[in-house]
Amino acid sequence: MEEHFKSAFIGIVGSPNVGKSTMLNYFIGRKVAIVSNKAQTTRSRITGILTKGDYQMIFLDTPGIADPKNLLGEVMVKTAYESARDVDAVLFVADLKHGLGERDKEILSRISRGSVPLLVALNKTDAVDKKTIITTIDALNTLGVDEHIFPISAKTGDGMDELMVALKRFLVDGPMYYPKDMTSDQPEKQIVSEIIREKALILLSDEVPHGIGVEVTKINERDDKPLIDIEATIYCERDSHKGIIIGRGGNMMKKIGMEARHDIQMLFGKQVFLGLFVKVKENWRDSRRDLTDFGFFE
Repeated sequence: MEEHFKSAFIGIVGSPNVGKSTMLNYFIGRKVAIVSNKAQTTRSRITGILTKGDYQMIFLDTPGIADPKNLLGEVMVKTAYESARDVDAVLFVADLKHGLGERDKEILSRISRGSVPLLVALNKTDAVDKKTIITTIDALNTLGVDEHIFPISAKTGDGMDELMVALKRFLVDGPMYYPKDMTSDQPEKQIVSEIIREKALILLSDEVPHGIGVEVTKINERDDKPLIDIEATIYCERDSHKGIIIGRGGNMMKKIGMEARHDIQMLFGKQVFLGLFVKVKENWRDSRRDLTDFGFFE
C-alpha cells in the first residue's frame, strides 16, 4: 500500500433514466457504462474506477429502481439496494425535469434508514430554471434531507467539480484496490455485449428493447493480422421482435452492427469483424436458467 493512500466506494442509486450512467462516465473520464433514454439501460452493477494521485474512488453504478415486472426486474432492484449498503457513501440521483416522484421518495426513505452517509445529486440543471431547483430542494428538506444536496448537470459538467470535492471527504486510508490504469472491472465479453445492446436500445422502437439480451459467444484475435473476430447473439422474446431487429433486407441489423463495431474498435484499438445473429428466447426475463446464462445468477 502506498503511504497515505486513500480509497472510497460510492454507490450510485436512483430511479430509471435520471442520468446515473452519464454521471459515472463523466467521473471516470471515459465511457464505462452504456447510455440511452430507455428504461432498464443498466441491468447489472457496473464498477467505474477513478485513480488520481494518492486516491482511488470506486463507483458502483446500479440499475434504475422501479416496480419489478419480472424476475429480471426483481434482480435489478435487489442489486441496486445491495450496492447501497457496504459502501463509504451513497449518491442518490434525481431528475430535476420530473421532480421528486413517489418512487424517489420511497428510495430516499429506504436508503436514508441505513448508516451509510447520503449525498443527493439533482441532475439536469441544464434543462430547468432556478425556481425548479429551489422547489426540489425544498421538497428534499421536507423529507428530512437538508444537507449534501448538489444541483448538477452530468451532461454539461455543471456542478460536478463541487460534487467531486464533497465525495472526496469520504475517502479513508486504504489500499489501491485496482491497478492505476484500470477504469472498470467488467470482462471484455460483458463490455462488448453492452455496447451492442446500447446500439439496439437507441435504434429500435420502444416495444422491443426491454426484451433484448446480448450474448457474446466469440472474441478471437487473429495471428496473421491486427483483426479481432467477434460473434454475438441478440436474444428477443417474440418472433415479431426478431423481424424488427433484423429489419427490411437486414437493414436494422446492419445499422446496429456498424454502430457497435465503431465503439468496439475504439475499445480494442484494432479492426473488428462483428458477426451478429438474432434468436427468439421466449420469456427469458422470467427464467432463472436463462438469467443465469446471461450472468445475473451464479
